[in-house]
Amino acid sequence: MHKRIQLPAVEEALPGRQVKMPVSAKHFVNANALVPPFPKGLTQAMFGLGCFWGAEKKFWQQDGVYTTAVGYANGITPNPTYEEVCSGLTGHNEVVWLMYDPTRIDYPLLLKLFWESHNPTQGMRQGNDIGTQYRSGIYVYDDTQLGSAQASCAAYQAALTGADFGNITTEIVVAPEFYYAEDYHQQYLAKNPSGYCGLGGTGINLVS
Repeated sequence: MHKRIQLPAVEEALPGRQVKMPVSAKHFVNANALVPPFPKGLTQAMFGLGCFWGAEKKFWQQDGVYTTAVGYANGITPNPTYEEVCSGLTGHNEVVWLMYDPTRIDYPLLLKLFWESHNPTQGMRQGNDIGTQYRSGIYVYDDTQLGSAQASCAAYQAALTGADFGNITTEIVVAPEFYYAEDYHQQYLAKNPSGYCGLGGTGINLVS
């Protein structure tokens, strides 16, 4: 089966729909809210690092992360389905969106987890997962997150270069709209403990 590795033009993109994806109200693992409203004092973050099943698990395991959800972002098609995203004709990436308590875990630590949990030099793929929805991405919500993301990218590039890896292909952009994925994708590896997880890092640590 052909895997699309180029983002679609606007005129190629699927039309999508205005109806939002219905999901459970509570997180399957920790029973915290999966959808707004959320407690005051939390901060949001969003990352793309390959198949979102394994990526989400990495983040929900962190102390200080209140909730996580998987979905689609940085594409063209509104409220896409999983099948549409996998077609390569929506432009979306598979992402993990989360709310965290910055007094218990800080953004640089989330970035460290992001970099070390995948190979950010592979372009439109992660390992055997090939396609535009598997690209590496950091989607920032303010200038502080942007500065931290750019600084960590430079530091991790230096570490990767020293280990003979190529250039980082991670997109670092202002956070676009997040579209929840289908409910069965949410906390998938908790619901399906033996499920597929193709996530794998480079073995190179980010030293802050």
